[in-house]
This record gives sequence, C-alpha cells and structure tokens, in this order.
Amino acid sequence: MSKKEHIEEQPQQEVQQPVEEQPQEPTLEQKVAELEQKVADLEDLKLRQMAEFDNYRRRTNKEKLDLIETAGESIFKNMLPLMDDFERAMQAIDKAQDVDALKEGIHLIYQKFLAFLDQNNVKPIETEDKDFDTDEHEAVTTFAAGEDKKGKVIDCTQKGYKLGDKVIRFAKVVVGE
Repeated sequence: MSKKEHIEEQPQQEVQQPVEEQPQEPTLEQKVAELEQKVADLEDLKLRQMAEFDNYRRRTNKEKLDLIETAGESIFKNMLPLMDDFERAMQAIDKAQDVDALKEGIHLIYQKFLAFLDQNNVKPIETEDKDFDTDEHEAVTTFAAGEDKKGKVIDCTQKGYKLGDKVIRFAKVVVGE
C-alpha cells in the first residue's frame, strides 16, 4: 500500500465544529415580566417628573410673591431722602425769617423729586396746546373757546403721568369746544 492509499483508507475524522447555541426565545412569562418592569419604570419616571414640575411651580409662585412684595422696596428706599428733605423744610418753616430761602429750599426739593421720577422712568403727560387724546387725557369739562381751540386742551387741572409707555394717571383737562 502506498502512502496515498493509506491516507485514503484511514477513516476521515470528522472535525466537529462547536455548535453555536441559538438564543432561546423568551417565554411569554418573561416577556410579560419585562413589560411590567418597563411600565413600572415609566410610571416611576412620570411621578418623579410630576413632582419635579410641582416643586418648580411652587418655587416660581413663591418667587413671584416675593418679587411683588418687595418690588416697591427700592422705590420707597429711594424716596426716603426726599422725605427727610420735606421734614427739614417743615422744621425750617416754623423758624424761618427769610421767606425767599424757604421758597428756594422747597423748589430744590421739588426739582429733586422730579429727578427721582425721571430716574424711575415716570414722565409727565404733556397737555399744553395739545389735541385732546383719550389715551392720555380725561376731560373734566368743556369750555367754549372759539374755533381754533376746538378739540384742544385749554387747561390742565391735574397732571397725568406715564410709567414708560403706560399711563399710570390720566391728565385731567379742560377741552375747548
């Protein structure tokens, strides 16, 4: 026998390849358990987010209330020096012998108050020789003043003011007819 025949005569050994295990398909119970876990996780997430939103809402409401309560604080704080000036003027009135100095002091306080209003964006509404405007003026009466003054502001009985572009007090005026 030749070598070749000898090799051919030997039974060929089968090489066994490792058999890959096919993943087993999860059972119905496993699928149900997995889905129940996902539902529980989602419910927990939903509850946490709802609680977080509720806390956020409470916090912002509290901040708004605090802001409303203290919003005027800086304005009133800035008004205190004006109050001090008025108190000094009131004390000076009783002792004043120089009326001109008293008038000048009151005029200075008035100018300081106008500057304070200007710093806080409060501006007077112009009325002199203006057309009557219901968005800024409130007519208290009308007055026969001739054709050229018809619909015009003749007199202002009380100044009006704007905070920015918003009217905070209408100017009370007499309108020509």
